[in-house]
Amino acid sequence: MSLRVAIGQISCESNTFSAFTCDLDTVRKTGYLYEGDGVLQLRDKNNEVAGMIAAVEGSGARVVPLLASRWNSSAVVSSDCYRYLRDQLIARLDDADAVDGVLLSCHGSMVVEGMDDPEADLARTVREVVGRRVPVIMTLDLHGNVTRPMLDSLTAILGYKEYPHDDPVTTGERAARLLFKTARGEATPVMAWVGLPMIQTAFNASTKGTGPFAQLMNQAKALEHEPGILSASMQFVGSYIDIPDMGCSTVVISDGHRERALREARRLAGAFWDRRREFLVETVSVAEAVRRGRAIDGPIVLLDTADTTGGGAAGDSIDLVAGLLDAGVTEPSLAMVVDPEGARACLRAGVGSNVTVDLGHRVDPRWGKPSRVTGKVVCVSDGRFTYAGGIFGGTVGSMGPSAVLQIGSIQLLVQSLPTYDWKDEQYRSVGMRPDTAKFVGAKNMMNFRNAYGAFMKGQFVLDLPGPTAPDMRSLPFTRARRPWFPLDEVGADPDFATAVSAAATASS
Repeated sequence: MSLRVAIGQISCESNTFSAFTCDLDTVRKTGYLYEGDGVLQLRDKNNEVAGMIAAVEGSGARVVPLLASRWNSSAVVSSDCYRYLRDQLIARLDDADAVDGVLLSCHGSMVVEGMDDPEADLARTVREVVGRRVPVIMTLDLHGNVTRPMLDSLTAILGYKEYPHDDPVTTGERAARLLFKTARGEATPVMAWVGLPMIQTAFNASTKGTGPFAQLMNQAKALEHEPGILSASMQFVGSYIDIPDMGCSTVVISDGHRERALREARRLAGAFWDRRREFLVETVSVAEAVRRGRAIDGPIVLLDTADTTGGGAAGDSIDLVAGLLDAGVTEPSLAMVVDPEGARACLRAGVGSNVTVDLGHRVDPRWGKPSRVTGKVVCVSDGRFTYAGGIFGGTVGSMGPSAVLQIGSIQLLVQSLPTYDWKDEQYRSVGMRPDTAKFVGAKNMMNFRNAYGAFMKGQFVLDLPGPTAPDMRSLPFTRARRPWFPLDEVGADPDFATAVSAAATASS
């Protein structure tokens, strides 16, 4: 008899330094929500659920679709929003006939009002429905925050291997393959987790090329080719959640060997810790970036990483544009800002009209003040575009009603809603051409390489305020357990937190 495998997803990265709250309306506007058989609409998309469906159906097993929801990184999720998503997922699992396994796709760094660890809550609730014998496997973003309570309810945790995130489909497939082996008694997963006292920004953490995290991840990938090792994950953690139990970690899953799993997880964690200083980021002012950029022949990317919408920021900072104007930039330049009121003003004026409008810092005003600008409206749009890849690949995104405002040599994309940046879909959707500009503004700390890597001649991380700051020491952490690097000068050889999954029954 073929296996019946339940598939569900509740995936979002939170930012507790953002002022607003995420509700169901935010979910629907900035992502997707499918329930029941609607989940099957994600077939052939570029996400974990698509990989899970393909692997389950490809094996001859039957998919039991529960609920699938993913939305752009945001602030803390409202309790009503999370309860609705969880309860709808659980209700469908409860109504299903007995299943042989459950696959869950989560981010791992979501925070809910009154709940620091919703992924652990979801895992525990699923476990209560299916019992201890049914395998429950959860996939996480590479920036997921793994906690001890998650290990208590899950059979296995598998993280992404790549950053930029171009492996969500294969991550879902890996999870499904491990579930099959477990359900058929061909493997006994034993998870070991090691937590590091470290919270870093991920700017220098690409898994491409020869950088520090690429080399570390290669160690984890190599470990998976050794007999008896089912999975090895290096979790860089979503850095912008101020909760007690958070930090970078490693997770190694062995086939029935508790001590080996823990030994290998410790080894990876030690290598990670030894390279901690290589992840610190150099920043410069907008004026200095312009000065240096002018000396370079070719396009320059100016990175306002402190306002990264893919990290939960509002995207409403206007500080880059203000800095470009103060620097007297005459070269063609592109920038973007989220300002619903400003977008409405541009749309009311219409294409060809000149407008004077205060823009920026109105969604999350704690990080700066609006700037008054005058420009010509050169384009208006409904804001819809299709993601070319990444975790939303193949799905439609929406900036909401949007406009392009020409301010001297600067083209400014004024959006109503924040969106995730994978490539340059937002710019291209309104006719803006990054490849012909001298200065290109990006509110992203990694995926800008996908968009501009083929032609950019230089890049600068800007020293600007915001809830996704490139230097973790600039943010007002109050709850995260101390000490942690780089806020504190932790000893060279600290005691790492460790845990082994409750499902571990075999010995080494």
